[in-house]
Amino acid sequence: MRAQRGPVPWAAVTRGALAAGPLLLAALLAGRASLGVVAAIAAMLAGINDRPGSRRTSVRRIGVPALAGAVGLLVGSYAGAHLGAFALTLVLTGLGLVGGGISAIGPVASGTGTQLLVTSAVGAGMPLPDPVWQTVPAFLAGAGWLLALRLLLPTPVSRTGDPRAGRGRGPYRPDSRFAPRPDKRPAPRPAPRPAPRPDPRPDPRPEPRPGPRPDVRLDFRFDGERAAVAEVYDAVAALLDAAGTEHAGARRAALTAALDHAQDALAGPRLRRHPSSAAERRLHAQYAAALPLGEAATALAWAERTVPKRAAEGPRRLAAAVRGNSLAGPLPAPARTDPALRALDAALLHAAEVFDRGRAPDLHTRRRSVAALVRTVLGAGGREYALRAGLCFGAAVATAQALHHGHWYGAHQHWYWLPATAVFLVKPDLGPLVSRVLCRAAGTVLGALLFAGFAAVLPRPEGLVVLVAVCGALVPVAARHFAAQTTVVTVLVLALVMVGGEPQASAGRIGETLLACAIVLIVGHLPVPGQRGGGVRARIDAADAAAQAYLVHVLGESDDRAARWTLRREAYRTLAEARAAIARAAAELPALARHSAGADEVAAVLERLVDTTTACAVHLDDTGRLTPRHTERLAALRDELATRRGRVGRSRTLA
Repeated sequence: MRAQRGPVPWAAVTRGALAAGPLLLAALLAGRASLGVVAAIAAMLAGINDRPGSRRTSVRRIGVPALAGAVGLLVGSYAGAHLGAFALTLVLTGLGLVGGGISAIGPVASGTGTQLLVTSAVGAGMPLPDPVWQTVPAFLAGAGWLLALRLLLPTPVSRTGDPRAGRGRGPYRPDSRFAPRPDKRPAPRPAPRPAPRPDPRPDPRPEPRPGPRPDVRLDFRFDGERAAVAEVYDAVAALLDAAGTEHAGARRAALTAALDHAQDALAGPRLRRHPSSAAERRLHAQYAAALPLGEAATALAWAERTVPKRAAEGPRRLAAAVRGNSLAGPLPAPARTDPALRALDAALLHAAEVFDRGRAPDLHTRRRSVAALVRTVLGAGGREYALRAGLCFGAAVATAQALHHGHWYGAHQHWYWLPATAVFLVKPDLGPLVSRVLCRAAGTVLGALLFAGFAAVLPRPEGLVVLVAVCGALVPVAARHFAAQTTVVTVLVLALVMVGGEPQASAGRIGETLLACAIVLIVGHLPVPGQRGGGVRARIDAADAAAQAYLVHVLGESDDRAARWTLRREAYRTLAEARAAIARAAAELPALARHSAGADEVAAVLERLVDTTTACAVHLDDTGRLTPRHTERLAALRDELATRRGRVGRSRTLA
């Protein structure tokens, strides 16, 4: 129920203001209000998916769900126009099973499934006067307009060569200034020079001209990637500061999140296989240089000993250099008293060279094949997700059809609101079920009341167009809390449908939302065939397999560090996904939460196992053998994992 915090995303606010409102205004001026409503709905849905990140990843995050939304609009329009109530319910229920199953793949697939179901409900339940061959292109044009704004508009602070960051003036060459001294004696200070006497005569030389200023030209193509890579170096510095304290675990998790975000930002869709520009190749090299730094910092945190404060200064300077798009400059060298600190020093030297003359190495990602994606959809997690989404969506469609044919709607004949609301409520990856229901109900009631007040005083259609533009600008800010987002979206959609010619229907929307909440609560807690908690178990199994592969590679003493870093990234990424799924499942009501009981203990053991494996890898690089502490810790963790494995969902777990 807590709201997320952070700075206001002014760039996203600007895009939201320029998306739905101007599209609707252009359609009204052209005399095609219904097509403008469709384009504005598409822009609104694209704005919900417009999250922070690189421009390249926004193509997938916005474009793929938009394509699925066009398919859903096409299927829903034809099904609503040619099928009876019973056949239509069956078709949309099957579509709900498909949308729920693909949502188990990941965040982009989840947005794809959501738009597929929402637009199918809109197409079937809100018949438009225009033919389908016009409404579907209008939908794609609305989403494409916001995507074009995302790709073309500059970010307010995207300037390269910031003179405050990364003051390097040439290639980095390590010398005695950066190496630790062989003894502890302080360096001799030069003798003080006497202050020069002031010369009363005027200086005949001309005033010196300032040197060349750093390049401050606008370069916003890679601002998302640059910010993501800089956050990785900041996270490494924070982990070094927290080594030996109780905050080390949280900082290590933050480092994993930063690495995941940077990896996704750099690995977006591209026309060529490899980066084509020098700036992008440099960012890839800087990201790869952060991996050994993160490995050394994790090993230091595992050792539970504090490190000197100057050890974190190097990563912070590297973060500033990334943000300023400049050279690394001089870096303070840490003490080389144990293997982890020696690894940190070597990683800093390597990063300094990469920042000066880096190439574009591999991003150390393991791309999932089509067969792996199909296994995810058809696995336990995908089946459970599909069953919940299909049943809730189908029940909502059947209820809406019964109310529609029983003439319960009165003057308002469109029935799409009930199933569309159920889609947003039944998504397990959006948060616990009860909190989503409460937030949705509160947000809809507040939004409907606000719109009723606006509709009573605003001129039509000019005032409604302005209201749509304002709500579009508020969507990125309201996305921090589900209730706030629901409030803004409710006002926006009610304004759009009124522009399209519908009467004011705030009271009906409140009733339909409360009915959808009741349907989702009942259907979501019904006993279903098979083992519950499949999503959590699937995440735990994936994290277990990734951790074991990483351990086997390290103990095999392979010299392939690129493969090791790939396996390490996979292990920590799957662990983070499992942790997120466990946290959501634990916040459900006991009827659902009990099916994932004990999963957090298994994830904690896997986390300690991966951290220990990282410490072993660093130690093997330095000495070629493991200490008794490493081997004993590995044996204990493997035994504990073998004992706890398979106990997820039981009422009692090991102490």
